[in-house]
Order: sequence, then structure tokens, then C-alpha cells
Amino acid sequence: MADPRDREYAELLVGTCLGVQPGWQVLVLGTQLGKPLLEEVQRAIARRGAYALTQLTFSGGHAPTDRAWVREAPLELLSTPAPLYEHLMREVDAFLVVQAPENTRDPSATPVERTQAVQAAYRPAQQRLLSHEVPWVGCQYPTPALAQDAGLSTEEFAEFLYGACLLDWDAERERMSHYAERFDAAEEVRIVGGGTDLRLSIAGRRMQVDAGGANIPGGEFFGCPVEDSAEGTISFSEFPGVYGGRHVNGIRFRFEGGRIVDASADSEEEYLLETLDTDEGSRALGELGIGCNPGITRHMRNTLFDEKMDGTVHIAVGTGFPDLGGTNVSAVHWDIVKDLRSDGRIYLDGELVQENGAWTI
Repeated sequence: MADPRDREYAELLVGTCLGVQPGWQVLVLGTQLGKPLLEEVQRAIARRGAYALTQLTFSGGHAPTDRAWVREAPLELLSTPAPLYEHLMREVDAFLVVQAPENTRDPSATPVERTQAVQAAYRPAQQRLLSHEVPWVGCQYPTPALAQDAGLSTEEFAEFLYGACLLDWDAERERMSHYAERFDAAEEVRIVGGGTDLRLSIAGRRMQVDAGGANIPGGEFFGCPVEDSAEGTISFSEFPGVYGGRHVNGIRFRFEGGRIVDASADSEEEYLLETLDTDEGSRALGELGIGCNPGITRHMRNTLFDEKMDGTVHIAVGTGFPDLGGTNVSAVHWDIVKDLRSDGRIYLDGELVQENGAWTI
């Protein structure tokens, strides 16, 4: 049954996040479980005099990633993008993805080399998204699978989701911009916590404030560290790293010259190492993000929300954002969250700016 808040949710996605204009062709992706929100999105696009090009798939992503085809097709075919779909991705004016999974672990049954082949094949066509040449937004709709991962009932998860997404984003943008400006003026970020002492250069780079932008919920600011600058260690002992339907516990990285030279995990270590060896760029950093969403206070085993958790930071191994100065290129972009709320500090050029999740500036 549709939730009355879905119309407000759709307006946020179509109006605030995408800014859809008359005549635009908007590619809308999702699964049948997201139908109530997808229909509200279609209506919102229609009211703006634009085209809603809706594609329902089993995975919720673009058609060439559906699991049955990916698991059966020859690797050579997986490595070659479908010309028609590649053309579609290059021509549409905006992208909107509603994630409403039936089983969040389903991707884990697909062999890693097959997932990597598809990701690499479509990365050039997705460059428009990574460069923010066209507006795009990803979001989630409350399903039992997402609720189970979070340890909540479906109704409880829905309350959490709407509470984290339907905020006053103008006020949140103003608040986060104050902190982001301090990062823009700095040259070095140092993150200190349990098993962690990591230094990153952000000299000449800028932070992007996400307050109703490419991901909903928003509630972070993020940028691309200088590619050869990461030095030190980071331990993700608090939460698992979630990627490709896998939950990897106890991830630890050691960086030298910007690259991961030592990696380990308490579980799924083989998968972690396979992912890091995907390509030349997968052992370097593409992103540093600072979580600020006041509506997200607990880990949900759901990266879209967890990376925005107030009092956390996250780094992403793999591809960066060219519009933010990032030059690292990879088929991988894996955000991994570090909790700083009980024992963590952030320094900018040696000045303490956050301690145990609370800002000091």
C-alpha cells in the first residue's frame, strides 16, 4: 500500500535532486516492489512536461546487470556493452534509480569476475554520471529485505527512511557548508581512532555538499583525496563493509604512497582481495566523505544510509569524481564506513576539528 509520504518523496527526487525540465527524457529504474514510489515519480515527471522512461528489472539496476543473464552469458559478451543500452545511457537527460530489493544478498551469488566484467564494460557510458554532466539520483524504498538487514520491522524501517530523507535540506546544506569550507581551505586531513592513523592530502581539491543531490538520503560532504597522498592505517572494526551483496567484517588497510599495500579482514578476506585486485585503480582512493545526517544514528548494513551517519567518515576505494578533481579510474567504487563517535578525531592541518563525532569548530 502506498504511503502518503511517497508524493513528497517523489517531489524531492524529481524536483530538488534532478530539477527536471520540460521535454527531458528521464530514465527511471526500479523493481516491482518499488511500484508505489515509481508511480509517484512518473506523475511528478509528467507534471513537469517531461518523459518518464521507466524500466523494471529484477535487480533494480540497468537491464544488462540482471542476475540471470550475467550468470549465464559468456565473459566475452559481458565485457562488451550492448550498443542500444549504451546509446540510451549516453542520450537521456537524467537518471533516477529506486532500489527496492527482494533479497539484498542476491548479488553475492554472482562470481566476482562476472560482476567486474559488466562494471568495466559500462563504466565509459556511466562517465556522464560520475562527472555529474547529467543529474542523477539513487534512493531506496522500504522493503522487508532492507528492514531485515537493519534489524527492524518493515514499518519501523519505513519510519526511519522517511525521517532520514524528508528533512529541511536548505537548512542542512547551510550547516554542512560551514564544515566543508574548512576542509576546502585545508591541505591535509588526519583521521585518528581505534587502529587508525591515516593522513590524506586534499590540497587543491574541493568538497561537495550533498543536501538533496545525487543520493537520497543526503547528509554528507565529500571530495577526492590527492591520489598518491594516503599514508598510514585505517581499521573498520565497528561496522562491516557492504558491497556486491557481501558483508566483510573487520577490514584493515595500510597505505603507502596513496595505495593499499596491505589489506586483511576477519571475514570474506578472499572477496576483499579479489575486489582490490579488480584493476589498477582499485587499490587507490576515490573519495573521502564526512557523514552529517542527524536522522541516521545507527548502522543499518545499508551503505546508502550508513555513509551519511552523523559522526562517521568513509573512504571509497576505486574510482573518483572528475568534477571534484579526482583522477583515479576503476570499475570499483566501494564506500567503507568508520565510526568516530566513541574514539575518533579529525584534524585539518594539525587542528582538531571533530572529536568523538562532535564538531569543535
